[in-house]
Amino acid sequence: MTTKKEKIKLTVEKRKVTGRKVRALRQQGILPANIYGKKEKSLAVQLEAKSFLPVFKEAGETSLIELKVADEKEARPVLIHNVQFHPVEETPLHVEFYQVDLKEKVTTKVPVELIGESPAIKDKIGILIQPLSEVEVEALPADLPEKIEVDISGLKAVDETVLVGSVKVSEGVKILTDEKEVLVKIEPPAKEEIAPPPVAEAAVEGEAAEETQEETPVEEEEKKPEETKAE
Repeated sequence: MTTKKEKIKLTVEKRKVTGRKVRALRQQGILPANIYGKKEKSLAVQLEAKSFLPVFKEAGETSLIELKVADEKEARPVLIHNVQFHPVEETPLHVEFYQVDLKEKVTTKVPVELIGESPAIKDKIGILIQPLSEVEVEALPADLPEKIEVDISGLKAVDETVLVGSVKVSEGVKILTDEKEVLVKIEPPAKEEIAPPPVAEAAVEGEAAEETQEETPVEEEEKKPEETKAE
């Protein structure tokens, strides 16, 4: 089952600052970005970082966004294609908006969300494994689903699976991922590890004696060639 969202709106301004100078923009809370497309020349833009984050959280990379560029009459239909984040602070550093043709199909990956409750999990018969967290789809930009829901309530026993081919999608959406790929599977429960038997006191004493011998200093001339070389 696929779900879609209403169009999301976002406003940006044309950007004149490029190269290393964009660091100064980031320090002011401004996020540098670019708009590009098959039939569109790349355009440098910028927007407030705080206004981008909630939009990205809502839209992800599958929901269509009406991007309004200041001084332009019409909004541009775009998808968020790539977001670079700071490796430590996890703040956005740069974003790419892909301008689409509403009459031309696009290909993208859509997240998979599990719904329902598996009897096998509820009754502790097995554990749930999800090999795929997203699938690749093809559709018109306006038909792209926000996510694909997979019902796991029918999984009652070990080795039961949900394959990509069994997922139902809306008309106009085509799943490109191999239909034989496993989305969800019930695996046997993990085996409990058996603790090793306690070590006998005699063995412990013997090990202690060996450790004492190993701690005896070794004369310099008795060192192995490898040890000497390492020094």
